[in-house]
Amino acid sequence: MAFGGRGGTRPRRGTPADVLVVGLGNPGSEYDGTRHNVGFAVVDLLERRHNGRLKSGKERALVDEVRIGQKRVALAKPTTFMNLSGESVSPLVRRFG
Repeated sequence: MAFGGRGGTRPRRGTPADVLVVGLGNPGSEYDGTRHNVGFAVVDLLERRHNGRLKSGKERALVDEVRIGQKRVALAKPTTFMNLSGESVSPLVRRFG
């Protein structure tokens, strides 16, 4: 079981990944290349290096799974603004955590 918010636990919805990388940032071209989107840049770099392709997920995020060595790695970029990223991260942890 993964820990849910508000004092309870919620059942896992998916197959756990070995590693979950959530790159935090803000949506919109005005934030591209700024310090606000360093997390997005890290996920983009991992995607390029491991031939991934982010797809829109149910968790209010762009999501992909890649193999890095022997590890199954889930990559995610929330589509929410950074201050609302919990709305995306919580379901990502339930799915992959």
